[in-house]
Parts: sequence; structure tokens; C-alpha cells
Amino acid sequence: MHNLIASARKTLQRTAKASLMMVTLAGASSAIQAAERLYIFTEHYPPYNASVSGEGFAHNEDEITGICTDMVKAAMARVDYDVVMKMRVWSYAYDWVQGRDNHGLFCTARTDEREDLFQWVGPLAPIQWTLFAAPDSDITLENLDDAKELRIAGYRGDVMSDYLVDQGFDVIMNSAGDVNPRRLALGQADLWVTDGLVGPLVAEEEHGIVGLKPVLVFRETPMYLAMSKETSPDVISDLQRAIDDARDAGEFDQIISRYQ
Repeated sequence: MHNLIASARKTLQRTAKASLMMVTLAGASSAIQAAERLYIFTEHYPPYNASVSGEGFAHNEDEITGICTDMVKAAMARVDYDVVMKMRVWSYAYDWVQGRDNHGLFCTARTDEREDLFQWVGPLAPIQWTLFAAPDSDITLENLDDAKELRIAGYRGDVMSDYLVDQGFDVIMNSAGDVNPRRLALGQADLWVTDGLVGPLVAEEEHGIVGLKPVLVFRETPMYLAMSKETSPDVISDLQRAIDDARDAGEFDQIISRYQ
């Protein structure tokens, strides 16, 4: 009987050790899989990023399109990472990705003020910082200083809006930029700061407003996929290589041509 009990005890010990090893290996496997998942956010900013539904949010990559979106998708098709892509309000997404590993945001203008906040993958496409006036406006500008006394519609977290605020301009901040054409039409703002392609498209699609007047282009910056500082350098290298390969293969030029 004593031998039987001892034998049973040894069997239980071996089983427990084997189970513990399996749990440990499973945990390690889950950690590896988690490290290979990327969480990529964007905003509704046509024609660069747009939800298929026209809403300001989307829950997966099939619901999101646009110039930058298609560029990012082309790059992601060249790597083995599991990618979760979502569309959210820019100010929320901008804050959310910082401090979280394997999180990124596109298309993000790369500026001196943002340089140390992210790891930069790209470039993808440039944006032109443009001041628009209402179709019936007689405003003319020779330079940016001419707009110092005017009310400019912008939105929170937008690089162009933040720049103007820092320079002492009177910027009316909203949570999103798509309401700003209506502000122009209602006389609530004199100018709207946005990208040169975005302005007319959003005005017409969202509000039926045509003929916005671009009164000044005052800067141009490249846009990137901005990855959090906590993301592994190996991941950054893989993503940069994928973007470079997609560009060299002519895929980016093909994407741009589809939206012209």
C-alpha cells in the first residue's frame, strides 16, 4: 500500500509539473502573439482617411479608405503583424496611442513640436497648410500676418490649428474639423485652416458648400505613421522597410492616381 501511495504521489507531481510547463509555454505564446498585434488609429479626414459610411468613426480596416489609409494597408500587407485599425476623433486617438506599445496613428504631420513624441515611419503623403474663406468672401492675404485680426476655425489636436494658436492667432477650436465649412457660411469664422485637398471636399460632401476660396498656402509638411515610443525598434524597422518597398514598387503612385 505504501508503495502504491508513493507511486501515485510521483505521478501527480509529474502531471503537475507538465501542466505548469504547458501553462508557462501558453503564456509565452500569448505574449508573443500580443507583441505581434499592432493597433493603428486614424481620423475621418478625406481624401487621406475616410470612413466608408461617412461617419467619424469605424471599427476595422474594411470600413476605412483614403490615400493614406491605402498606403498604410499596402505596407501592412508586406509584414506578418496582426493589425487592428480603427477610426476615432483625432484628439482622442492622438492621446490614446501615446504610452502604449504597438500603437500608432496616421496620417500624422511630422513637426519639430511632435518629433520626440513618436517614432516616425514614412513619409506617406504631404499636406498643404491652407487658409480658406467662404465662397462670397472678399478676404485677400499677402502673408500669414495679414490674418492676425481674423477669426480662424480649427479643431483640437490638429497640427495647423495648434501652430496658429502658438503664434497668437484667434483660433476657434472644435472637436472635429468637418463643422468648420458651416462656420464660414454662417459668418462665425472668417477663415478655416485645413489641408488644400481636404477643405473643398469636406465642404461639398458634408455641407453642400462649393467654391471655397483658398486665400493662402503658408506651409507644407510630410505626413507619417506615428508609432508610440514604447513600440519595439524591430517593429519600427519592419514597418519602415515595408513602406519603402511599397513606394519603390510603385504602389503609392498608383494609390494617389486613384484619388485624382
